[in-house]
Amino acid sequence: MNSPAEIAKNYVPIGKGKASMKASKLFILGIMAGIFIAIAGVGASTASASLGGSVGKLVGACVFPAGLTLVILAGSELFTGNCLIIISVLEKEASIVGMLRNWVIVYIGNFLGSIFVAWGMTACHQLSLFDGALAGATINTAVAKVSLSFGDAFLKGIFCNMLVCLAVWVAFASKTAAGKIAALFYPIMVFVVSGFEHSVANMFYGPAGLFAMSNADYVAKATADTANLTWGAFFVKNLIPVTLGNIVGGAVFVGLVYWFIYLKKDEK
Repeated sequence: MNSPAEIAKNYVPIGKGKASMKASKLFILGIMAGIFIAIAGVGASTASASLGGSVGKLVGACVFPAGLTLVILAGSELFTGNCLIIISVLEKEASIVGMLRNWVIVYIGNFLGSIFVAWGMTACHQLSLFDGALAGATINTAVAKVSLSFGDAFLKGIFCNMLVCLAVWVAFASKTAAGKIAALFYPIMVFVVSGFEHSVANMFYGPAGLFAMSNADYVAKATADTANLTWGAFFVKNLIPVTLGNIVGGAVFVGLVYWFIYLKKDEK
């Protein structure tokens, strides 16, 4: 097992590679990560709707870690996890421009992958499961996300990506696939069951609810007031503040902290 100090040291070349990777590869790997996270969202939503209530929410939270498992083991680029590139920047092995380039390209790729799955969930009538209960739950989730205040969405974004980047961090502690899966499971489960906000997951949950709004039968299954569920509200009231919070939570509270503890050279 790698110690925290070894994880920090080992991540430096990883972050450097991410910051200098060819744009086309970053983009495709970003799309794949968006698909992986969104499919995990489909599984979590389906499991939750099949049971309902607090038990369904807990089961859904236990399904969702499949997304990060695929990201890490199958290989892809996830914006939220890539907030750790700040470690390589602080070590002067990657540039700020390279980091920002990675974030922008991967973010766009993540969005396209996620929105494809969100559209597909409606197109293949997955939402009709459980007599439309999944459709109602999907719309209710999207409404809840656009109903957050900017401050709430921002803070929930911070806490979420602290846990996501810590999940990536502890996965690097193991040298086996089974160990990586076990290590990342609990931080991801905790963020989901706690209702924290993940920008890439929301690229699925928000659009899934919006696409579902095109079907009157699906809308009838929702219990929330859908008047404020619009594309504009999704971007302005959720995705933007959550993304900003995710950057702070991952880059500052994890990347900067562990760089300072394990890599920063002590002044004599």
